[in-house]
Amino acid sequence: MASNFRSYIWDPVLIICQIVLMQCIYYSFLGLWLAGVDSLVQSSRSLDQIFSYDVLGFATMQGRLSMMAFILNSLTCALGLWFFIRRGKQCLDFTVTVHFFHMIGCWIYNSHLPSALSWWLVNVACMALMAVIGEYLCMRTELRAIPVNSGPKSNL
Repeated sequence: MASNFRSYIWDPVLIICQIVLMQCIYYSFLGLWLAGVDSLVQSSRSLDQIFSYDVLGFATMQGRLSMMAFILNSLTCALGLWFFIRRGKQCLDFTVTVHFFHMIGCWIYNSHLPSALSWWLVNVACMALMAVIGEYLCMRTELRAIPVNSGPKSNL
């Protein structure tokens, strides 16, 4: 008798839907975090905050707050991994995929690859945070005790 505990069936439609969902979570919550940060410093909102390399920097208050929004977004996305992906060993895959598509979007928006060191540092730190925290949450759920006998006990 074959067990289907932790069985995995190749389902490309599910994987593509999960990738699209994680991208939606990434950009939706990044927009919310940036809107919150912008309301703190009374700054105007623009797509440059999401896609421009020059916005993320240590020199200005706006740059530091934008970096904080990216880091908070990685924590939010880790919760998205926990709720929707639910597999610890897939967290790194989805994290890298989300950030790879973000890099492609930034490349298209700026017409060249990222050259700012702060952009690379922030995105690598966000990838690490999102993957580690998402994997921790998923593994904690996966390792939860499985009740073996939940039926009524009889006195024999």
